[in-house]
Formats: sequence, C-alpha cells, structure tokens
Amino acid sequence: MQHGLRILGVFIILAGGLQAADPDPLCVAEECRIRNGLPNLFARLEQGKAVNVAYLGGSITAAPGWRPKSLDWFKKTWPKAEVSEINAAIGGTGSDLGVFRLYHDVLQHKPDLVFVEFAVNDGGAPPDRIHRSMEGIVRQIRRDNPETDICYVYTLAHNMIRDLQAGKFPRAASSMEAVADHYGIPSVHFGVEVAKREKKGTLIFKGKGKEQEGKMVFSGDGVHPHADTGHEVYREVLARSLLKMKGHGEAGPYALPEPLVADNWENATMIPLDRLNPGKGWSKMNDGLAKRFGKRLPGLWKATDAGAKLSFTFTGTRASIYDLLGPDCGMVVVNVDDKAPVTRPRMDGYCTYHRLATLVVAVGLEDGEHRVEIALQAEQPDKRKILHDHRRPDFDKNPGKYDDNAWYAGALLLLGELSE
Repeated sequence: MQHGLRILGVFIILAGGLQAADPDPLCVAEECRIRNGLPNLFARLEQGKAVNVAYLGGSITAAPGWRPKSLDWFKKTWPKAEVSEINAAIGGTGSDLGVFRLYHDVLQHKPDLVFVEFAVNDGGAPPDRIHRSMEGIVRQIRRDNPETDICYVYTLAHNMIRDLQAGKFPRAASSMEAVADHYGIPSVHFGVEVAKREKKGTLIFKGKGKEQEGKMVFSGDGVHPHADTGHEVYREVLARSLLKMKGHGEAGPYALPEPLVADNWENATMIPLDRLNPGKGWSKMNDGLAKRFGKRLPGLWKATDAGAKLSFTFTGTRASIYDLLGPDCGMVVVNVDDKAPVTRPRMDGYCTYHRLATLVVAVGLEDGEHRVEIALQAEQPDKRKILHDHRRPDFDKNPGKYDDNAWYAGALLLLGELSE
C-alpha cells in the first residue's frame, strides 16, 4: 500500500487505513474492471489442469442460474480442463456471514477461483461494515492459498437500477470496489447490461412470464432473475468479461498488502457448538433436519427445555450463533457481561419452514474478555402474529407445526478467541 494520499473515487486512503470522504460514495459504473485479472485460473485452464471454482453468495447465486450456466461455459470453452464447482451460496445471507463461513464452505475444498456475490444482500449494510467483511474474505483466501484467484460479481435488485442508469454503482457495490481496487481484484457488474436494456425498452425488469410484447422479462419479483432470461444475461456478461481478463496479470502467488481497514474481519472464525459443551436440555441431532443443513453447519444441536443455556467466555469484539429459524422455534434471552438482557425470537414472518440464520449476541465490544449466556425461554412468541399475512394460512391449517418451543444451534461465529 502506498504511503501518503491516494484518491479512489471519493475515498481517501491513508497509510493507516480507509476513511470515507462521503458516507455514501458511488463510483462510476463499468461492466468489467480487469485490474490484476485471473492469471492463475487461466494458466490452469490452458494447461488442461483440474480447476475448482467456488461460488460464495446469496440466493441469486444459489439458484439454478448464472452459477451452473457459467460452470458449463467453463467446461465447454476449456474441454481439456476438469472444471468442478464448490456451491457455497446461501439465500438471504450477506458478506457478514460469508466471512465467518468461508473456511468451512469454501477454503477447505481448495478453490482455484472464488466468485464473491453479495451486492444485493449487502444493499442495506453500512459501507464500513462491508469493507470489514469483504476485506476479511479476501485476506482469508490470500492467507490460505496466495495463488487463489478472486473475482467480485455484482447482481442487482429493482431499487438499484436507477443508479446504474445514471452511470453509478449502487452503494454496496461501490463500497466493495474500494476493497477490489486495493487488492487488484477484478470485478464484473451484471446489472450494467440489464440497466441498459431496460432503459432502451428491450427488457422488462419485473413482470409475469418470460416475455411480454416481444420484450424479455428479466425477473418475476424484481430481484431473482428467470433462469432462461435474466440469468442468461448474467452468464453472457460474465463470459465476455472473463475473456477480456485473459492475458492480464502474471501467474503466481499474490503479495498480501497492508490492510485497507485496520479492523477488518480476517480473523473471523466458525467454532463448532460442540466446543461449548451444551449441557442439560440439549441434544445433538442426527435426523433429517441435521442432514439437510449438514453441508453448512459443523453439527446441529437442539434445545427444548426452558432454561437450557449456552455459556461461553471470549476475548474479542463480536460473537454470534449460527442457528436456525423455524416454525417450532421459541425465544432466547441473551446476557452479555453486565448489560441489560435482550430477548430474541428464533422465528420470523417467513417461518413456515426452517432456514439458516445468525443470532447476533455481542457486537461493537471493546477488545477484551466478555462473558455470554443465552437461555431458551419458557414463554413462546405469538407465532401467528409474527408470520406475514400470506403465511398465516399455513398456521391456521397446520397449528401443530408451530407448537414446539425449540432452539437449534450449530456454531459460534467469533471475532476473537474462545476462552477454554
């Protein structure tokens, strides 16, 4: 990192880290920024070697769309190379979870390329948090294997298209670009092409079906592209952008520069719940639910007895529990040091089914030793009231599904070190 001043859009980068001259910086929209390219990837592809491509992202990446389409493109374009995927996409999650699950879901599988896609799910996050988590992802990858290539990809939602049509990246992608520029990471914004077509009147961003009056319908909900239309645009953009990167950069290990932000999350870790020794009222699961989430959680524990607790002490600044939300879940009360206890329901308006979630229990703490205790409450939330209107018919039809008072937990997500 250069000393002195370096202007990056409206960011001012000092030797000590990044400061935002504008709390809401928007950078100029470009479909592809090559930077240092992906030289190690292309070397392996051209040599016909095995290539492991990881896709770290949210529901747009989890869908049967640009991810499998791009994987198929790799295989057809370089038929002598053995290209395989690491599907590390989880719907409804952002880079603040991605940085904690990175080793478990991606790095232990030895990727040669990691696509990072969180621009939509990070859309409401403040820039400083995005800097910390996205830089943490980069530095973890570089530490694990300095020859692993990284590519940021940006998708879009309906509330982002006007910024793109005005020639600017939306806030989340702009914040991510600061990290990408610092490390020379190439980036591709799928939405630039979509915004152009919508402005020209050849594409309908949100609508029914796949075509209306001769125009392509991009998505049905304004976020998730249709597989045969929107995701195909994404694939086309990625393919042409990757070909532009070919020949750029030198194959070999990447140097790891000084951090862009000193308090980035490169030390984020996921610790199996087993290490917390769940005691009375807990049981380790080996049923269908545990198997369903077995690729994401290092294990699944269930508490059903009111008063069942998780207690731990750590030295650091942030702690969360990687758990599940679901219709049979209740409420927990969180105690951190001498702060006032906080009650959190483990279901929300979508909970007609189980899904992965993060129970944030301690954030913004001074770096030091902290004591945490989380207990399952006897009192249940008003589950019917919590459910969104269109989900309440499920409660009325299947009330028994909501009767239990459980808490499912799988891992501790920590910025710091667990005290043994």
